[in-house]
Amino acid sequence: MLKADLHIHTKYSLDCNTPLEQIISRCEEVGINCIAISDHGTIEGALKILDIAPFPVIVAEEILTTHGEIMGMFLKEGIPNGISVEETISRIRAQGGLVNIPHPFSTLRASALSSEILEELVEQIDLVEVFNARSILRRSSARAQIFARKYDIPAGAGSDAHTRSEIGNGYVEMPEFNGKEDFLNALTQGKVFGRRTNPLTHINSIWARLKSNLKIER
Repeated sequence: MLKADLHIHTKYSLDCNTPLEQIISRCEEVGINCIAISDHGTIEGALKILDIAPFPVIVAEEILTTHGEIMGMFLKEGIPNGISVEETISRIRAQGGLVNIPHPFSTLRASALSSEILEELVEQIDLVEVFNARSILRRSSARAQIFARKYDIPAGAGSDAHTRSEIGNGYVEMPEFNGKEDFLNALTQGKVFGRRTNPLTHINSIWARLKSNLKIER
């Protein structure tokens, strides 16, 4: 069985400083043996860790559309931020990827898609993140679980880790899989586990983003 943390960030995200080697070592410490690297606006880190990790890595990306974030999974090419929801999904599909909705119904996040848009997109969604360890309100997870059950959409989970210590705070225990179609089948047999990350951890992300912005300005 796999313990799959399906939402992890690396130093290639502007709001994260975690080196790839530290992600691998932390996974080995806590028993995570499958990950999705989903940096903001890039797959560079995911492609690099794919070559060095001793366990399965899903190349993913958290893409900020004009209406909120969508995660593409099993990607071969990066997708730019700032385009429409429809264009983002089209680009994910064009390269054979899966459409995942990260942190749905998370009302405290400006980057979360609205419930109205989720209802409009329901036929195009491959999986829904029903547990995100960084979502502060429990009702966000409850609403996501209800949504996934209502429309019979496979349920995913992840730590949304932006620091080393967060890895493994959310994961799915699921059978091994081979490729994206088998992944969805395995996910339907999975069980979600998780514990919420201390909200103070978000300070690390804010500080990392500030440092990244300072580097860009220079």
